[in-house]
Amino acid sequence: MNIVSTIVPIFIVIFLGLVSKKWGFFTSDFLGQANRLVYYFAIPAMIFNSISKATLRTQFNLSVIMISLFVLLLITTIAWAASRGMNIVQSSQGTFIQSSFHGNLGYIGLAVAFYYLGDSGFVRAAIIAGFVMILQNILAVIVLQYHNETSRGRTSITTTLKTTMANPVILSALAGIIFSLSGLQMPLIIGRALTIIKGMALPMALLIIGASLSFEKFKPRFWPVMVSCFLKVIMTPAIGLILFKLFSINPSDYLPGLIILASPTATLTYIMAREIGGDSDFAVAAISISTIFSSATYGLWLTMG
Repeated sequence: MNIVSTIVPIFIVIFLGLVSKKWGFFTSDFLGQANRLVYYFAIPAMIFNSISKATLRTQFNLSVIMISLFVLLLITTIAWAASRGMNIVQSSQGTFIQSSFHGNLGYIGLAVAFYYLGDSGFVRAAIIAGFVMILQNILAVIVLQYHNETSRGRTSITTTLKTTMANPVILSALAGIIFSLSGLQMPLIIGRALTIIKGMALPMALLIIGASLSFEKFKPRFWPVMVSCFLKVIMTPAIGLILFKLFSINPSDYLPGLIILASPTATLTYIMAREIGGDSDFAVAAISISTIFSSATYGLWLTMG
């Protein structure tokens, strides 16, 4: 499939979201409500609908999942060392590290997987994303708590794990896996309802991403944000691609994992930075710059993959 004809339309829709926000079509209140609608209903409906119809024995690759999780841990370690070497202030270190590994899987990673790989690739990507989401959310809380200068937001790992497992993306993936393994047939009415709901998932998600972008916080944090962006959209997928090829994994199996690893910084980093005493301004800058850069880097990794 033509990479340009896949990636460019995705980022045209993201740009349209940015323009719509500037023209007043997306108010802050509407943006928040639309985000909740997509996050809790549309994306889960799409994931459940796709996975529930899949033949999981041929679409579950443990090696790809394990390599993806290893890369996530490795990048976290590298980002931790980089934050020390660059003498980033204590209040920003946790957010710098989180921005370097915490990927936007639900909105951008899965969108690229769906439009580039189709239903089969989307199912593989959704399964991988479920495991990656669990680990990256736990790691995010650990690094933010460790670098928090105050006692505010001292969420326990147990609480984090419970919250993570209640994530609608993870729950919908697990429900889809269970339904697929059960051998049951989807009732026609429910199936058609899911098809209608999932139709708004990716277009609305991409518009929301665009409307959420902001570049005002970037200039005062230029080099740390650029390094964070480099770690997220260049080094992370590069290490993943090397390991996938080193272990002789078939491209059709590892491409969904590569797309997940190449995703830009998640919008959730901003929310977590605010809740656990990080640098929310740094998070906004990292999200915006890495999202823009990923329009080019996705083309690079899909070409090399």
